[in-house]
Amino acid sequence: MAASLGVLGEPTSKNVLSCKLLVVGAGGIGCELLKNLVLTGFHDIVVIDLDTIDVSNLNRQFLFRKEHVGKSKAQVAKESALNFNPNAKITAYHDSIMSPDYGVDFFKKFTMVMNALDNRAARNHVNRMCLAADIPLIESGTAGYLGQVTVIKKGLTECYECQPKPPQKSFPGCTIRNTPSEPIHCVVWAKHLFNQLFGEEDPDQDVSPDTEDPELTAEAGQTALEQKEQSNVAGGIERKSTRTWAMETGYDAKKIFNKLFRDDIKYLLSMETLWKKRRPPNPLDFDNLPHTECSEPSTVMRDQRVWSMKECAQVFSDCLAGLKKEFSNQGENGMLVWDKDDELAMDFVASTSNIRSHIFGINQKTKFDIKSMAGNIIPAIATTNAIIAAVIVMEGLKVLNGRIEECKQIYLNRQPNPRKKLLVPCALDKPSPKCYVCSSKPEVTVVLNTEKMTIKTLEDKILKSALGMVAPDVEIDDGKGTILISSEEGEMEENNDKFLSEFHVGNGSILKCDDFLQSYELKIIIAHKDKLEEDKEFDVVGDLSELHAKPLVEQPTNQNGSTTSHQEEEDDLMIVDEVEVIKSGTKRKADQEPDEINAKRPKSSGDHNDDIVIL
Repeated sequence: MAASLGVLGEPTSKNVLSCKLLVVGAGGIGCELLKNLVLTGFHDIVVIDLDTIDVSNLNRQFLFRKEHVGKSKAQVAKESALNFNPNAKITAYHDSIMSPDYGVDFFKKFTMVMNALDNRAARNHVNRMCLAADIPLIESGTAGYLGQVTVIKKGLTECYECQPKPPQKSFPGCTIRNTPSEPIHCVVWAKHLFNQLFGEEDPDQDVSPDTEDPELTAEAGQTALEQKEQSNVAGGIERKSTRTWAMETGYDAKKIFNKLFRDDIKYLLSMETLWKKRRPPNPLDFDNLPHTECSEPSTVMRDQRVWSMKECAQVFSDCLAGLKKEFSNQGENGMLVWDKDDELAMDFVASTSNIRSHIFGINQKTKFDIKSMAGNIIPAIATTNAIIAAVIVMEGLKVLNGRIEECKQIYLNRQPNPRKKLLVPCALDKPSPKCYVCSSKPEVTVVLNTEKMTIKTLEDKILKSALGMVAPDVEIDDGKGTILISSEEGEMEENNDKFLSEFHVGNGSILKCDDFLQSYELKIIIAHKDKLEEDKEFDVVGDLSELHAKPLVEQPTNQNGSTTSHQEEEDDLMIVDEVEVIKSGTKRKADQEPDEINAKRPKSSGDHNDDIVIL
């Protein structure tokens, strides 16, 4: 193609034809990128993507057609891209890039890596693998009309994790369960309800109280009140989870509806102090639903109009029947996973969130709007993906030609800047000396209560979730090499429920963490605190100087001290802030014009779209 035709010039053409590329992600950007690469003349490409093709992908991922729905994105993208250049050698893997099969030795095979990923965890992982393998990484992402591309090279530029990512927007659990005031509160409640009935159980996210509970009003608690006291259970009454009760009813739509939208609401009304300054909710009965008419004409598509209460109840009933069947097919310990592209799961959330909205006097939404909120979707735009994919290739050519110092961080804006530019380049930042990933001696301070923090919580919530490790090994730097966590399955499991304090871990203790897969070592300094300002389980503060320099910002929490997040790392989501104007007095980099500085956006995160990156 372009390289073989001599369009790029001899040195560049030679580099293009001889290099080996890894493309991670074959979605919105990935499709455009593969097409650009084979047309540019790249011959040796490996593409990896765990996802399969959905109908919703077809409006912008142009390598896919209707007959490809349900098939591997990576495999179909490969086959379609070869139509542009049959001479290219493309290897496709339908797999997760975070699999142990793709270690440092795998990454070292490539000249360069190009990311088109859909979640922060995978981005963190690829960032670390490229640092370990010492190969360049080109990150990219789009959100609606906005887009960005940056180049990451060990020792020369910031890595993906040099700048801390702000926490995802969350709502206090008590608001979700008791006092919703916005449609999003009801949508989050509906998603939690789905998990409570069919998905992974999490007591912190339960939105419907136990059925046999003497504190409940109306029919939901009556059975418990009439039972004889049992001496072998707390309080003399055996609680029964909402899921267990629902299963015993055979997922009877009328009974579940009346519990959720009548009896549970009456229970809330019994908390009179909640409604002194709020509009109280109005319970609904399955057999006496209000007659609400749809204001939109009948010609409007079902997903584009607001459903009446009777329609919502009918959809709710149909979904329960369908989900019950799917749930039973999962086996004894099986569960369902909510997916915005699953028709039954999406209809369940749309109907239940609108019923709850009606009860609390909140404006109801169309299924289309609810899907956008539930999946945190910013509509992906094909032309944005195309522009960003082209920029990736342009920056990649600079890297191949040994001109990485000329690479820029490129922003695609919604509107032209004062110099009438939509694409605005900014100089790449140097690595942060305090980065706990790419600095010469990575370390981080974590504030927690060692008497309440279990080893399992340390592994799952801190090491894997907050710090992005995949398979960590942890030992105490106490001169004895006491092992807390092992990446070998089954080893050290007896430690899971023990507290850090039981291993004499206290204020100032140091944990040595090693992730063999990522070739990543990290020193964690423990800062013990009896009670964190936000009643959180822990706080990653970077280093002790940060801890003393700025107070923790208080956020609302639920009764359990945890926050309830509505933001999921979904297929089409990413929030990128508007252009931030740098305050006057900021020193301008030598190769930046004033308007280019003003165009530079704050580094932020969210999550995320097969088309999005947060840098």
